[in-house]
This record gives sequence, structure tokens and C-alpha cells, in this order.
Amino acid sequence: MKNTLADLNNHLFAQLERLSDEDLTAEQIEAETKRGTVIVAVADQIIRNVSLKIQAAKILSDHGIDPSRHLMNLDASKPLMIEEKKR
Repeated sequence: MKNTLADLNNHLFAQLERLSDEDLTAEQIEAETKRGTVIVAVADQIIRNVSLKIQAAKILSDHGIDPSRHLMNLDASKPLMIEEKKR
């Protein structure tokens, strides 16, 4: 796992697929439901954290500061870049 938002999305869809398996027993459904609840709680925290970083980047950008060095790479294929405000 590379710990990107794409990876998170893949984990969420994988859990959805496990929950959709019609061959699961009642016990397996209960276990997957509990696991899904934990996965969603962690995913929500990750999303809130990324949202906070984006808000902070916008504040920096609004003040003419390049925020890119303060942010983690939100997309593994390219760094997050926000245009610097021209003064």
C-alpha cells in the first residue's frame, strides 16, 4: 500500500465488494460489517485530515505563499500545485 487517496478509494470499494458477496454466512456478514465500520471511521479521519491540509494550502495561497512544500502528495502521479498569487 502506498497510502494515497486512490489506495483509500480502492480499500473502500474492496470492502463494499466483500459486503456484497452473497455467499457469506451470517457470521461473516457480521464480521465484515464490523470491519467496514472501522474502515469507514479511519477513512473519514483521513479525508478530514486532507481537507484541513487543502484549507491550509488555500490560506497560504491567498497570501501569496506557495503551499506545495507543506503538503503531502495527494495524488501519487503528480504533486499538488496551487498557483502562487501575483503581487
